[in-house]
Amino acid sequence: MIHAIKDWVMKNEESIKSTYHHLHTNAEISWKEVETTKFLCSKLEQLGITYKTFNNHTGVVGYWGNKEDGPKIGIRSDIDALWQLVDGEWKANHSCGHDGHMTMVLHAITCLKEIGFEPKGLIKIIFQPAEESGNGAKAIIETGVVAGLDYLMGIHVRPIQEMPFGVASPAIYHGATTLLKGEVKGIQAHGSRPNLGINVADSIAAIIQAVNSIKIDPTVSASAKVTMVKAGGNNLNIIPDFAEFGIDVRAENNTVMTDLLEKVRHATITAGLINYAKVNLEPQASMVAAEPSPEIEEVVKEAIVEAIGEEGLVPAPVTPGGEDFHFYKQTYPNLQATMVGLGTGLSPGLHHPNMSFNLNALLNGVKILSLSLVKVMEQKE
Repeated sequence: MIHAIKDWVMKNEESIKSTYHHLHTNAEISWKEVETTKFLCSKLEQLGITYKTFNNHTGVVGYWGNKEDGPKIGIRSDIDALWQLVDGEWKANHSCGHDGHMTMVLHAITCLKEIGFEPKGLIKIIFQPAEESGNGAKAIIETGVVAGLDYLMGIHVRPIQEMPFGVASPAIYHGATTLLKGEVKGIQAHGSRPNLGINVADSIAAIIQAVNSIKIDPTVSASAKVTMVKAGGNNLNIIPDFAEFGIDVRAENNTVMTDLLEKVRHATITAGLINYAKVNLEPQASMVAAEPSPEIEEVVKEAIVEAIGEEGLVPAPVTPGGEDFHFYKQTYPNLQATMVGLGTGLSPGLHHPNMSFNLNALLNGVKILSLSLVKVMEQKE
C-alpha cells in the first residue's frame, strides 16, 4: 500500500501544492470560513463523499465507508486563519498552517480514493472551524459528530525551533492554555488631588507585580503573564477610574493549570483591591493539555517509518502552545486521539505574519496520514 501512496503523491505534487496556494490566498478568520467551507464541500463532492454542513456555524464533515463494517476513525483539520497586520495591511492570514492542514487531510483522502482503497469501517473527515478562538472543537462536539468514534487523528506543522524539515512525530503534547480578561474600576479625580480618587493605574501595577510573583513547581513548565493593559484617556491630569487587562496562562498539564489559575485569580483580585478598587476577572478562552493515546500513537509511528524512513521518526514534542483538538479526548476519554507533528522548516515561527515553510513537507504529511488511516483499518477490522 505504501508504494501506491508514494507513487500517487509523487504524481500529484503539483495538485497538492496548488490546493495549498488556493487556501493560503483565500484565508478566512474564525467563524467566517464561508468560502473555505464551500471549497471543501466541492472537493468532497468531486470525490463522491457524502458530507454534512451545519446550520449555526461553518465547517463540514465528510462520511466515507460504513460504521457497521469495522472501526470508526475521524481525521480532523482546522480551517480558520488569524487576523493580522501583514506588511502594513490588516488581513486574514494563515500563519498557523491551517491551510497546510486542510491540504494534507483533503489529499490524504483523495489519494486513498484514487488508488482504490475501500475502508472496512467508517472514516469521518472533519474540517473544523474556529480553532484560533478556542471554541471550534467544542462546537463540533456539540453536534455529536465525534460521539462513537474509536480513533481521531489530526496534524500540525511544527516550527523550526521544534523540528527540522523532513521528520515527524506520532503526537504533539500541547500544554493547557487559559486567556483571562480583567476589569478594574476606581474613582476619577483631578490629578492635583489624588486622595479624592482611586487610581486604577496603581491597581494595574500591583496586579502585574503580583502575577509575576506567583511561584509553582519549577520542574513543570508553566507561566502566567499580563499581556494587555488599557487605562485612562487622553488627558494626563485625570486620575483614571477604569482599566482593562489580559493575562495569558500556560501549563504543561491540566492539574498544574488548575492550581495556577487559582493562584492567578487570588493574586489578581487581592492586588487590585489594595487601593480599594473593584476587580473582575473572567476567562475568555481555554484549551486543555494533550493526554497520550498509546494505541493510535503506535500506529502512526509505524506509518511515519514506512512513509519517510526510520530517520524521520522523532519523539513527540512537549510544547507550551495550545490546541483545541485535545477537547475531543477530554470529552470522550476512551477515544484514541493523536495529532501528528510535522517537521516543515517553518520560520520565523507560528503566528508570525510572515511565516513560511517548505511545501515539500505537505507531501510527507499526505503519505503519513494516508498510511495511518489504512493501518488503523487493517489492524482493527
